[in-house]
Amino acid sequence: MGLLDLNLHNKHPLAEIFRADFPALDNNVYLDSAATALKPQTMINATVEYYAHHTATAQRSLHQDALKVTAAVDEARQSVADFIHSQSSHEIIWTRGTTESINIIAQSYARPLLQVNDEIIVSELEHHSNLLPWLIVAKQTGAKLIKWSAEVNELSSLLSSKTKIVAITQMSNVTGFCPDLAKISQLVHQYNAILVVDGAQGVVHQPIDVTTLNIDFYAFSAHKLYGPTGLGVLYGKQHLLEQMDVWQGGGKMLKNASFLGFEVEELPYKFEAGTQNIAGILGFQATLSWLKKWDEAQLDCYLKQLVTYAESKLAQLKHIQFFQVKNSPIISFTIENIHHNDIAILLSEQNIAIRTGELCAKPLMDKLGCHGVIRISLMPYNNQQDIDSFISALQNAIELLT
Repeated sequence: MGLLDLNLHNKHPLAEIFRADFPALDNNVYLDSAATALKPQTMINATVEYYAHHTATAQRSLHQDALKVTAAVDEARQSVADFIHSQSSHEIIWTRGTTESINIIAQSYARPLLQVNDEIIVSELEHHSNLLPWLIVAKQTGAKLIKWSAEVNELSSLLSSKTKIVAITQMSNVTGFCPDLAKISQLVHQYNAILVVDGAQGVVHQPIDVTTLNIDFYAFSAHKLYGPTGLGVLYGKQHLLEQMDVWQGGGKMLKNASFLGFEVEELPYKFEAGTQNIAGILGFQATLSWLKKWDEAQLDCYLKQLVTYAESKLAQLKHIQFFQVKNSPIISFTIENIHHNDIAILLSEQNIAIRTGELCAKPLMDKLGCHGVIRISLMPYNNQQDIDSFISALQNAIELLT
């Protein structure tokens, strides 16, 4: 493996430096990053700094701290636009997370548009956050939800003049499968439909260019990208966001109001009623700046080799069944005749964090023919010792349970 050899006596220097930025790793083996990524010290410091020394709201007061916070929030919005290659920061809306972002699309864009017998195509891979909002709006409007396997060839046969929206994940949180967004986008737009992409899992593992891919709406959560919880991003093409109804009413999303009505603010503020998660936004800005200092290619290469190592160790276990795409940082599996939650409990007692269950993807579990899985999810802050500790604890758990 050369420079990136995973032998414990020849640790990858860049990965070790990267790992050192995450204080939470001092106490446990963390293999649940698909649920939420650990936070670098830089992000933690930025959040503490705001609460300790610069507590002020944005877009409101005119005192010095408030003006600085407003400028910092605007800078963070531009950083997100640059990160996903949006054409304008006005296309970036702050939300509470991917879930809220997709609900905004469903209620503010889809609900006024859809009519009886219009069709929404949703893949079987989806997290409940990219399924339930479409079920809700279909019931509200009389539109039909069409199930799709996420294969490009099948999509061609499902698309028609009735198709208004196609919703797809960038990366499955169960199998790690990554659909071909370029081909999907091309097909969807041939029918003048709208493409909605759930980037919650994919944004941390794949570079995304919403403009080149011609994605209409893109949503992700900061906490899966080393950022704070309670903060999400909704990207939408400007002309689509401009035509959409507002999602919530409240402070700073309006230009004028009376008892006869109100006039909405321009983008992006029309969708940001009330006080935003300012500490989270500033923490996320620090995270995005921190990410720029790392060699992504080297970290990705290291992660792929770590995944290969984990797969090879797991493959040696008896009665294991994998539910994953090869070489994915998301590894889901079951052990025959052992309940997944029993494994999680025994590993937790040894300070090893994993995820088990249906992973908020019940329809996909039904398709896979299982009631839940054991999932480990890796990041470049993991190392071979984490894998070895996990494998040893897993073997012990299996022995206890059989």
